Amino acid sequence: MPGENDAVKTQYDEAVSPSVWRYVIARRAHVVIDAADYFEVIREVMDEAQQRIFMVGWDFDSRILLTSGRRWWHRGRHRKFPARLGSFMLWLVNRRPGLEILLLKWNFAIVKYMFRGTMLFDLARWAKHPSIDFKFDSAHPIGCSHHQKIVVVDDVVAACGGIDMTSDRWDTPDHIPKDPRRRRPTGRLYGPWHDVTMLLEGEVAAALGELGRERWKVAGGGELAPCRPQEQSPWPASLRPEFENVEVGIARTRAEYGDCPQVSEIEQLFVEQIRRAKRFIYAETQYFASRAIAEAICERLLEDEPPEFFIVNPVTADGWLEQQAMDTARVELVETLQNGDHAGRFRIFTPSASDGTPIYVHAKLTIVDDEILRVGSANMNNRSMGLDSECDVFIDAARPANVHVGDTITGLRIRLLSEHCGIAEAEVTAGIARHGSMAAMVDALNRATPRTGKYLEPLPLKQLSEAERAIGKSGVLDPERPGEMFEPIERRGLFRRNGRLMRMRLMNRLKRNKRDEQSGRSRRG
Repeated sequence: MPGENDAVKTQYDEAVSPSVWRYVIARRAHVVIDAADYFEVIREVMDEAQQRIFMVGWDFDSRILLTSGRRWWHRGRHRKFPARLGSFMLWLVNRRPGLEILLLKWNFAIVKYMFRGTMLFDLARWAKHPSIDFKFDSAHPIGCSHHQKIVVVDDVVAACGGIDMTSDRWDTPDHIPKDPRRRRPTGRLYGPWHDVTMLLEGEVAAALGELGRERWKVAGGGELAPCRPQEQSPWPASLRPEFENVEVGIARTRAEYGDCPQVSEIEQLFVEQIRRAKRFIYAETQYFASRAIAEAICERLLEDEPPEFFIVNPVTADGWLEQQAMDTARVELVETLQNGDHAGRFRIFTPSASDGTPIYVHAKLTIVDDEILRVGSANMNNRSMGLDSECDVFIDAARPANVHVGDTITGLRIRLLSEHCGIAEAEVTAGIARHGSMAAMVDALNRATPRTGKYLEPLPLKQLSEAERAIGKSGVLDPERPGEMFEPIERRGLFRRNGRLMRMRLMNRLKRNKRDEQSGRSRRG
């Protein structure tokens, strides 16, 4: 691909708009659903690497297996290979002179690694190898994290989305209860896990490589040159692209730190895309706790004919601290939006396996009117808007190069609903046409059929104590910007003075008081 790297601008902080860092061409793109397929696909890509494998992530675990079986060695199309990530990386650099592997990881993981047994051995082996280098990223304010999940190979193929190459991620779209293949490196089973990433080829991979190189430098690494132009592409031969010759937008979040300015493209892009929606927004997100996103949804719900908001969320966050920060804020936001939703257009659902086991939603995906497809690392929480480092990619049918993408995006949305509802794609399409909306289709399924497979159900809201409500409203555990927790309460938190959410909350309270007053008069009469 001679000259492709030259087409990528060299100025890291030059944004084409306040909400988009860069638009670049992808020759091929494919949305990979769930980590079983992703681990297989990324292994094939890495196996074809010629120059550099660059892995940027929130977490890595060298003990994970890259295949669905439990054997340490597997046979691929041409040869046997080690299935364990740590051994596979060493095998690659030993059999391909000139190949280098770089890993950039949030520094908080150093603590985790102490309890991961053989991973310390892998780190020692990597440190001795001249072709493997890793950095722990601490170049961010206190309380922030490095949250991007990017793999770039030869600056030709890249993955960007929500899947970390770590434990507790592997699962298939079947989300089988108690699947014996779904094991931690310790051997213990973990629950069903849903996730999404996007594989991309072309200029877009070179741009993501540039993003990674700049972050590597900020994290204390040296200058990294781009990969040399090459004719060979590591795109996996087994993967049929869903998109070809499309323009891809890249948006970022980065907290102000040192010489790095604040970047909040992802937040602004969410607001723009919510305002643009005409018919619906379908979203899968680990959290629903962002004030800015809820404010934008609130604005739309007050319209006479708002679009449908269909959100898929896990039943609860993963971890005690996350539950205190995210679940409490979610209750406050969902109650406020639903109470002010005059048209019944805001719905939030949670998926379950066939035996009722909750499926954990780790995906970060948004589809708007089947015209915008967005996949990345950013959740719908405050941290992803201005605190943690994030990267999202999106394909927008409004761009001249992308006028042909609508049917493919529709197919992807139907496929995801099919996975969650446990019915065929044709049944999803027919159900939406019959009942008029995605939510009405799901409601009809829940009324009409016994639950024998996977299903979606309305998210049950936790009953909060007064202390939990105070935590949720304050945003103290989920701030939008560094240092925000030290600002006066009226200038931070979910219900800020003069904000739309505060106005909707007051409006809901007035309506409730009026209903109570009318009810009291009726009883007295």
